[in-house]
Amino acid sequence: MPLALLALAIGAFGIGTTEFVIMGLLPEVAADYGVTIPTAGFLVTGYALGVVLGAPLMTVLGTRVPRKRMLMLLMGLFVAGNVLSALAPAFGVMLAGRVVASLAHGAFFGIGSVVAAGLVAPQKKAGAIAMMFTGLTVANVVGVPLGTLVGQTLGWRVTFMIVAALGVLGLLGIAKLVPELPRPEGVRIRHELAAFRNVQVLLAMAMTVLGFGGVFAAITYITPMMTNVAGFADTSVTWLLVLFGLGMVAGNLIGGRFADRALMPMLYVSLGALAVVLAVFTLTAHDKAGAAVTVVLIGALGFATVPPLQKRVLDQAAGAPTLASAVNIGAFNLGNALAAWLGGLVIAAGLGWTAPNWVGAALAASALLLALVSGALERRTGARAAASRVVAGGAPESAAVPAHH
Repeated sequence: MPLALLALAIGAFGIGTTEFVIMGLLPEVAADYGVTIPTAGFLVTGYALGVVLGAPLMTVLGTRVPRKRMLMLLMGLFVAGNVLSALAPAFGVMLAGRVVASLAHGAFFGIGSVVAAGLVAPQKKAGAIAMMFTGLTVANVVGVPLGTLVGQTLGWRVTFMIVAALGVLGLLGIAKLVPELPRPEGVRIRHELAAFRNVQVLLAMAMTVLGFGGVFAAITYITPMMTNVAGFADTSVTWLLVLFGLGMVAGNLIGGRFADRALMPMLYVSLGALAVVLAVFTLTAHDKAGAAVTVVLIGALGFATVPPLQKRVLDQAAGAPTLASAVNIGAFNLGNALAAWLGGLVIAAGLGWTAPNWVGAALAASALLLALVSGALERRTGARAAASRVVAGGAPESAAVPAHH
């Protein structure tokens, strides 16, 4: 794998840390600004919505900019947003800083996926995408727990300054290691938008929303579920999230490896197994050991879908993949927001702390159904194409026989 992928992974590590570390620092931020924790929660929601809106916006703005330079500009925007968050004198300014940082998120992973795939041989594309996303998964194992610890001991502002420094490191790495890539000739917004007329691209994005949403239905409410149902102490939740992060790292690498060999079967297996494990979590959540193992499996199976889904979008939007790739990153965040909302609804309805797991299982099963539909459509299209080739190939031969005589 090229060294340039390391620079992309460092950028991804910084982005992953800033996205998730805020969840562990909400009480400190809320106390500092004198707002309630639900109000501070807008720092999570605002970031997610910024990713959904920023992914297509920044990608469209960057169509006329060479990809390496665009990646550097995005990391610069990320650094500026985190510095603004760290120095914010009021809650509204902090929220603005979060939104500024989030605007870089979707486009960075979208353009980064295209760049990563272009750095390696065709049969290694999913593995290269997975290598970049390793930065995001490792952030959940290392960056988020450490960032939370630093924020609780030295102050949350220090955490955001450290994240900004990570962004600077990523920017320098991209400048030094990523090769100059010519801007694709003839790429217009019209061409990029045309990818969304492809039903397979839309199906892949719907699978992203539902499949990864299944993970977040459960994980968003992991703290009350593990403390109130499994009986863990509050301090143990950090280690459960580390286990979840380790599962994500393993699943991401496995997903990348097998997606290059058999993409659709990898999706069928990971989505089907994810639906089963989420349903089983309603039972294992009552036992500490069972809950810990299940959390690892949810992380692994959830992130095993990421490289194949991202590669699926790149393959199906092959003529103009950049915008579709970035919008698919937004789809992950849309799934997170949708699942968190649905999980909150079933808890509020009095169905219990484990009820979001059923929501997650239903979402993952829906994603599996769409994957099966997508595979069936692809086989039918392939069969038609093969039949038309046979007809086209047979016509000249049959016409040639009388001419030969």
